[in-house]
Amino acid sequence: MLKQFIDAHVHLNTTSRAKMELALKYNVSFLSINTDIPFFESLDDQKNTVLALQQEFPDRIIQITSFDTRYWNTEKWLPHALEQIKDGISKGAAGVKIWKNIGMDENVKDLDGNFVMLDDKRFDPLYQYLVDNDILLIGHQGEPRNCWLPLEEMTVDSDRDYFSGHPEYHMYLHPEFPAYEKQMEARDHVLSKFPELKYVGLHLFSMEWSIDEVAKRLKMFPNTKTDLAERICHVQLQAKDNWEKVRDFFITYQDRIIYGTDVIDDGSMSDDELITRFESLWQGHYDFFATGKTLTAPEFKGAFKGLQLPEEVVHKIFVQNAVDTYGFKIDRLTN
Repeated sequence: MLKQFIDAHVHLNTTSRAKMELALKYNVSFLSINTDIPFFESLDDQKNTVLALQQEFPDRIIQITSFDTRYWNTEKWLPHALEQIKDGISKGAAGVKIWKNIGMDENVKDLDGNFVMLDDKRFDPLYQYLVDNDILLIGHQGEPRNCWLPLEEMTVDSDRDYFSGHPEYHMYLHPEFPAYEKQMEARDHVLSKFPELKYVGLHLFSMEWSIDEVAKRLKMFPNTKTDLAERICHVQLQAKDNWEKVRDFFITYQDRIIYGTDVIDDGSMSDDELITRFESLWQGHYDFFATGKTLTAPEFKGAFKGLQLPEEVVHKIFVQNAVDTYGFKIDRLTN
């Protein structure tokens, strides 16, 4: 493992010390992303939890703020959302997250009963505010494309197992929801309309199934970057079949790819389980990007080879790109 790195996509929703002591052990910093998820604590509680951790562990955590859809379809919505953003930024947040509930939540529809998509014009003042104030937007839109496929066509066992056990979330069974392609089109429309918007397309731009599609967006939208959170197994699957192509992708876009795990610390795991989760992911991911070892992944059958990326590329993915994007203190990280 690297002597120091940044896990730039986690959700630290408890004040437990275990993960912070682990961070000190491995010289890791975290980007904790506040998200308007129904089963998370409120956005205020998420923000306050991270602020408490930041006080006890200075320079170890940066957070991303967010906004909710309270007052949707009323004149109160935009002032309320902007106030949430302003408050989060004033307390040190490095950017704003917009989540997949835009486009996939039955409670976020227009007055005619249509799902509200990311390119709904009512979001335009919000995007313009971010551009005018040089504020970063990070986005998770849609689900993995597997969510819209029948079980037998899904590419990784983890998705197949999850959606077979949760048919209510399996979009293939719910054609009344907007299609995967519509989710991606709406996101692309926003980036085309606001080319100066600084944007990180989380989860490989929500296009984890094809590094070609990710590369296409990075070319189309030069102010954007992407992260790897919870989608590395999809990259590994592609490396199994076309190692050189995947390796070339990471070398070509080495300045625009950010490492993260998407570990959720919500109290559902014991301290030991949480530590084991972090350690196994960090080591396994490092082995994939930095070594030429023959590896396997629990999400699919078969072996694949580590990418053995140049040292400077590994450093950018695990450290420098998060420093440049989110403002982590580079003086501590390079000592």
